Amino acid sequence: MTDSKKTWGRPCIWYPACPMKTAYERGILDEWWVREYCHGHWRACIRYRMEERGEPHPDWMLPDGSLDETLRARRKESVR
Repeated sequence: MTDSKKTWGRPCIWYPACPMKTAYERGILDEWWVREYCHGHWRACIRYRMEERGEPHPDWMLPDGSLDETLRARRKESVR
């Protein structure tokens, strides 16, 4: 991943409003994603890049840009 010295230890500016934070807090997203991207290499996060460009992206898109249909389904279940 890139820019590790510049971002490591500083959380992503979008983290407080990010669906990844909510999914992690609900126990439906592994801590690895938050540690590696949200509090780590957030400039490598596809969600971060899309947010910065104002591009819409689904709540179940992981920081690496992959779509996690399991997360999508579990997100819906946890909202009920």
